[in-house]
Amino acid sequence: MRVHPAVWAVAGLLALALALPLLVVAPGNHPPQPLPPGPPPLPSAEPQAAEEPTVSVYLTKTETVEELPLEQYVVGVLAAEMPAEFQLEALKAQAIAARTYIVQRLLSGDRSGVPDDKALVTDTVSHQAYIAQDELTREWQQLGKEKELAKLKQAVKETAGWVMTYEGEPITASFFSTSNGYTENSEDYWKNEIPYLRSVESPWDKEISPKYKTIVTMPRSEFLGKLGLADGAVPVSAGGDGGSSFLKVLSYTQGHRIENVRVGGKKFTGREVREKLGLRSSQFTLHMKDGEIEITTYGNGHGVGMSQYGAEGMAREGYKAKEILKHYYTNITFAQTSNLLSLNTSSKSRIFSTEG
Repeated sequence: MRVHPAVWAVAGLLALALALPLLVVAPGNHPPQPLPPGPPPLPSAEPQAAEEPTVSVYLTKTETVEELPLEQYVVGVLAAEMPAEFQLEALKAQAIAARTYIVQRLLSGDRSGVPDDKALVTDTVSHQAYIAQDELTREWQQLGKEKELAKLKQAVKETAGWVMTYEGEPITASFFSTSNGYTENSEDYWKNEIPYLRSVESPWDKEISPKYKTIVTMPRSEFLGKLGLADGAVPVSAGGDGGSSFLKVLSYTQGHRIENVRVGGKKFTGREVREKLGLRSSQFTLHMKDGEIEITTYGNGHGVGMSQYGAEGMAREGYKAKEILKHYYTNITFAQTSNLLSLNTSSKSRIFSTEG
């Protein structure tokens, strides 16, 4: 019997319909295989801030120790060491110098000059002058000096972390008030020759510092006693501006201060005369006047490193803080405190970044 082709077609379609459920996979019956693990997540683009070191300060008036973060300490030093009325760039230069000094102490663990090693530094000029936090927040506000304090904090904030380095190490950032027109080589005041503490010109001080020239007088007996001179070493009187024959300068330093001098037949260094007589500078002249010794000094301080009034003069002329520092400290670079205080535990060498 012959079957019509249409019947065969219908039968084929029915067979296909019955086979389709066998070809289709029901959802959920065979879950997909998990993807292979991808690369680990990238670290955050924001670096974690290094913990700020703590500074301990021995407060001489109360014989107590104040501990505070390094940057707050720098504010206290800045308030004590430089007038807030100075230009911002001069204040910033001073902030970097102050921070450099304390970071060097932190790295070396030096506690010299502190009673019983109770702290890292004192609040005196033996280390760096410092105004305690309580005095800054309370007394300065009572005196209406909020704007001045805000300016100091700005100087510290805008230089946060920066210190001066030489060959990868923080420098001895010495500074003083007023030059005589020049700074001193380190070996002309101390014994050590330090390559970045070289004599440089500082002409700004003469024009702006009230401490550039000072005249003091003292009785002849006091003068003799302080220098340990015999009574006949200095004349009792002299005519006019005479009487200076008892002083003879033997040599000068590169910074134009007295290196060696003979007074009343006895030889002294300029530094010895300055310290014994309590003078502001080791550039001085001596004259007999009305039976007293008249002493004229030029500059104020030891003369090594940065002149603060020189920094102010440079800032008034538009120099930036780092330019000021590069003038007074020869061939230095700059580094971040956080890097200097980070030690590579495998090599024990200091990691640092520099900026020219």
